[in-house]
Amino acid sequence: MPNTIRVLIVDDHPMVAEGIQSILESYDDIEVVGIPSNGEEAVTEARALTPDVILMDLNMPKLGGLSATEIILEQSPATRILILSMHDSPEYISSALAHGAMGYVLKDVPTEEIRQAIDTVMRGETYLCTGAEGSLKPKDDPAREALTGREQTILLELAQGKSNKDVALVLDISVRTVETHRKNIKRKLGISSTAGLTRYALEHGVLQGTGHSF
Repeated sequence: MPNTIRVLIVDDHPMVAEGIQSILESYDDIEVVGIPSNGEEAVTEARALTPDVILMDLNMPKLGGLSATEIILEQSPATRILILSMHDSPEYISSALAHGAMGYVLKDVPTEEIRQAIDTVMRGETYLCTGAEGSLKPKDDPAREALTGREQTILLELAQGKSNKDVALVLDISVRTVETHRKNIKRKLGISSTAGLTRYALEHGVLQGTGHSF
């Protein structure tokens, strides 16, 4: 079908993913090409299926939505990623946008808003859930802003207690590259220990959306 919008739905709750799939497939011009259940599967299926839009959950096992978003965008910068979440705090939203997402939608919004969000990002515009525009006030943090996108992703992984080797495997880079990034992150943030990185991540919302509860 010409002009069909190919959508990938990423959520670790099958009932949620299948419910959204049913809603979207009621539109003649939308095709759901897959419903992976975690970030690692999302990266693999995004590469194989080349969707136009990805609806990405934040809280997932193996690889969180933010890390998956950044990896997918490195592989395919034209992909539009919409974060689909239960959390409506400004910190979550600003973190999602900082990782390259083009929009943020709450899971309990009406069907029409999900469709509106998809149409908006397909036009190359950013979509924020109803009411988010007025509350979105990212905290100024010059030190964190100095981190590159890759460094922010590695900070996220390290703050979850992963070793350099684990991070290298997840991001498909060498251990030596992780070590170099780790040194640069500590230098930029003025932190000398892994515990310090975790504390920084908790205080600045870096771990939001990774499945951690605090």
